[in-house]
Amino acid sequence: MGENRLAGEALLDALESGELRVAEREPDGHWRVHAWIKEALLDVFRTSGLALHGAPGQSPLGDFIDKAALSVRRFGLDDGVRMVPGGSSIRRGAFLAPGVICMPPAYVNLGAWVGAGTLIDSHALVGSCAQIGERVHLSAAAQIGGVLEPVGARPVIVEDDCLIGGNSGLYEGVLVRRGAVIAAGVVLTASSRVFDLTCDRELTGSRAEPIEIPENAVVVPGSRPASGDWARERGLQVACALIVKYRDQRTDRATALEDALR
Repeated sequence: MGENRLAGEALLDALESGELRVAEREPDGHWRVHAWIKEALLDVFRTSGLALHGAPGQSPLGDFIDKAALSVRRFGLDDGVRMVPGGSSIRRGAFLAPGVICMPPAYVNLGAWVGAGTLIDSHALVGSCAQIGERVHLSAAAQIGGVLEPVGARPVIVEDDCLIGGNSGLYEGVLVRRGAVIAAGVVLTASSRVFDLTCDRELTGSRAEPIEIPENAVVVPGSRPASGDWARERGLQVACALIVKYRDQRTDRATALEDALR
């Protein structure tokens, strides 16, 4: 976009409206990261001083301290977002599509994009620049990591129709493809090992190319033997994740997970 690239308040407005997003899915399924947007967000931090931010009807001294440009988002009926009372916060520069439901307390950081019909459950976090698709269920205490630096790094991405179980964590640019189910307690980072029991293969990733969970995969917590004689003598295990099945048209997310866990 060259000279026409947005900055400051205009950038935050464009992110909030959904006109811009940090990463976009291309027709071939590849996700393209717009590094210039993350650079511009870092500029907001560098150029904006601290300020006291107040909520309507509360003390003029404000109820929190943050960068002057980064207030808490306020929603109206026209936004179509359901904000259940109880302490959730949506930071300036985050997009929530109509039909999103936020159960308290939940937090969505700047640069994040959340698609229509998604449920963000209690104590769930959507980190900075994370991309969450449509009709996703982020269960209670699910943690979706954020990233601003390095600017070219892929954020965590969860595509449409996924179920992310309670107390699970996705970090360091993990990509969860459409329809996948991540069971409660699964933690995935860029270099996690995932063993696909249905296809007899091992999935790995790195910081440069974070791991990708295939479409419709059902992923549960697992373990594998730790390496070395000392570890083997003591029966020590290292955490990993297991793909135990794939959803099909006859199984919804909850049914697929129940069957897998049995």
